[in-house]
Amino acid sequence: VIGGGNVAMDSARVALRLGAEKVTIVYRRALEQMPARKEEIQHAHEEGIEFKLLTNPLRFIGNSSGNVTEMEVIKMKLGKPDASGRARPIPIENSEFRIKTDLIVNAIGNNSNPLLTSTYPELELNKWGNIITDENSKTNVEGIYAGGDIVTGSATVISAMGAGRRAAISIDNYLKKKL
Repeated sequence: VIGGGNVAMDSARVALRLGAEKVTIVYRRALEQMPARKEEIQHAHEEGIEFKLLTNPLRFIGNSSGNVTEMEVIKMKLGKPDASGRARPIPIENSEFRIKTDLIVNAIGNNSNPLLTSTYPELELNKWGNIITDENSKTNVEGIYAGGDIVTGSATVISAMGAGRRAAISIDNYLKKKL
């Protein structure tokens, strides 16, 4: 799992519950800079998830069948703070190594999917790139509803579940009126 936020922690823990033998979180900064809630990080540690900190992906390597088999990564060191206020990760020359893998979950960021915004260019986004909705999860585009991180920015799975439920109720009401 690539990333250090709540989604990365949730993804790693769910992968274990779904039967993964081993789960590794790859994060380019140190533990102290992880944006995930401390409880999420602690639970991931308690469940046996391995952390490769100060490590950044370079490329994915696959076999002739098109399946991913390895991820090439590079070790990082921390430099001066960047725009986020966190120490900026800097690659360490000649520190590349590979991690064997059969699945990669990219849990970095929560911006709107470019496919969505190119399909519906009229969809209103706020200055952070999140979709703007009303209290019923309705967007400015007829029949399009949204909820979770794509609306609020990074939050918890519980918040996303609540937003999904609200959106589902609104969609149901919308469809009942249309039929």
